[in-house]
Amino acid sequence: HSLEFKNLISGLLKDWSDGMLKVQINNPSDLNVHGALGCPSCSHIHGRCMDAVYPFLYMADTTGDQKYVEGAKLVMLWAENNVSQESGAWTVIKNPKSWKGITVFGAIALAEALHYHGHVLDENTRKSWTNRLEKAGQYLYDTFTIDFTNINYPGTAVYGLNLIGDILDRSDFKVKSKKLASEVKAYFTEHEGLLFGECKKSSSKLSEKGLHGVDLGYNVEETLNGLVMYALKEQDEELLGLLTKSLNSHLEFMLPDGGWDNSWGNRMYKWTYWGSRTCDGSQPAFAMMSDINPAFGTAAVKNTELLKRCTADGLLHGGPGFIEAGIPPCVHHTFAHAKPLAALLDHWEHLPKTNTNNSLPRTTADGVKHFKDLEVFLFSRGDWRGTVSAYDAEYHYKYDFRQASGGALGLLYHNKVGLLCSASMAEYSLVEKNNQQPQPGKDICLTPRVEVFKNDIWYTNLYDLPAKVNAKDENGTIELLADVKLKNVDRDEVIGTASAFDIAYNCSANQTEIKVNTKQDIVEKTAFVLPVVSPSSEKVTIVSEFEITIQKPEGLVIIKANAPIKTKEIEGKRTFNMVPGVEALPLEVYFPEDAKSINLSITVG
Repeated sequence: HSLEFKNLISGLLKDWSDGMLKVQINNPSDLNVHGALGCPSCSHIHGRCMDAVYPFLYMADTTGDQKYVEGAKLVMLWAENNVSQESGAWTVIKNPKSWKGITVFGAIALAEALHYHGHVLDENTRKSWTNRLEKAGQYLYDTFTIDFTNINYPGTAVYGLNLIGDILDRSDFKVKSKKLASEVKAYFTEHEGLLFGECKKSSSKLSEKGLHGVDLGYNVEETLNGLVMYALKEQDEELLGLLTKSLNSHLEFMLPDGGWDNSWGNRMYKWTYWGSRTCDGSQPAFAMMSDINPAFGTAAVKNTELLKRCTADGLLHGGPGFIEAGIPPCVHHTFAHAKPLAALLDHWEHLPKTNTNNSLPRTTADGVKHFKDLEVFLFSRGDWRGTVSAYDAEYHYKYDFRQASGGALGLLYHNKVGLLCSASMAEYSLVEKNNQQPQPGKDICLTPRVEVFKNDIWYTNLYDLPAKVNAKDENGTIELLADVKLKNVDRDEVIGTASAFDIAYNCSANQTEIKVNTKQDIVEKTAFVLPVVSPSSEKVTIVSEFEITIQKPEGLVIIKANAPIKTKEIEGKRTFNMVPGVEALPLEVYFPEDAKSINLSITVG
């Protein structure tokens, strides 16, 4: 029964657990840090590190090694000394006024640990932790409503309150869980059934285009897990129906290598190619539902394989480019993503068969798929896979944390050579300073775009939220035509030079072509910027001023233009961006004098 997948999960969980023990701080003379997981990349301790109690106790139970029991006791000790509150909550950092919603995740981790592996603890510890769990459950019961914040919190509490209610025989917790489960059914979008509510607040108004706040990373790695586990446990057939449709829609965004395309998501500031930085991982929801769609099982396996490729020295790194670029990992990724692996193993006897015998939708796709609930277009032809976004829902009403929008190419992938283009934030921002790593070096946006600088102010189509995209598929070529304006971060359109452009993304089996055109006079130097994902070890050859090649392990990427191809000024051989955690070569092609169009083509040999 899926032995290969089980071995993959078990090996990765052991590697991560040992990696966490390596960075655990053992300093009894300083209770501010004693027992916490030290972070190789961040200057502070992550308050949620007690989530590691679950994978540690799983490992203790299955290996019999006492070191994991000690690791579990230490993280719980640190939490009690530093982030535990009288209300029953835990805080995200040591400040007692900081965010307490994360209590739901710690409570689930502690509940799973006690439920499946509490017998490895001494009686006093088990009783103490059980009492602490009840206080946390009471806090969730007293505080959580369906719309008090982003949907990932009450959505996850559906499962959390149900689980804790069972363990502690608290029927009131289960009643509250059932109420939230009933209410969450209104949070699936009209056409594609995508879970919405990742915005301030979760019931806030629609965007100008009438779209809800949706973030793929949070959905697949957190909320959908909890809802699936609840719905299966309670046999909520109505919710299972909604979840089946939702999982199928979300799965359209998984790349053939197991990466998640969250280029458009409105919380993509925490996007890493494998998911979302402080969420739990997408394995439970997809693996547990793989009897309904076997491709869900493929997704669970492929994504786990990607996590393994992004792991070094026992810790999960925040993207496929981290290890080669020498960027240290944030330990948060590891303790969060270890939990769902333990959960899968604890549910193993009840899991449907999980393998990679069935193709992912995007592996076999051909043509254009328009997501009406997002104004996002997926295109596929031959080995090419891409995403164009005109999604205008914002995470925050006041500050712009710009994901791929404005008719931008959010992602370009080729089956032979992998990821070629990927959106980043327009400007990298520590939206959650406790949950994001600082950007190393100069911040250069990775989203392909038209741009102009006037009076040192940046204008680009990325800030044009009303932009429109039209699609057609004729004679073997897909065309996505974006009608865009160049705007600054305040949404003011540039004046005194061309501001209105058409960007045509043409994809045939042989190439992807980008044609940029304007009918207005270009007075200020204007360029199309094409950052190409490429580790610094890959050889770049300048064939001519109009052609450049990048030698990747599986093939040669050839980029041509009808105007000189230049590289933005960077430090070293590549620029690195935290979103989605890759190195890139930022190419740019300027409109020639008196010209009103430029063409670029990308082929793979």
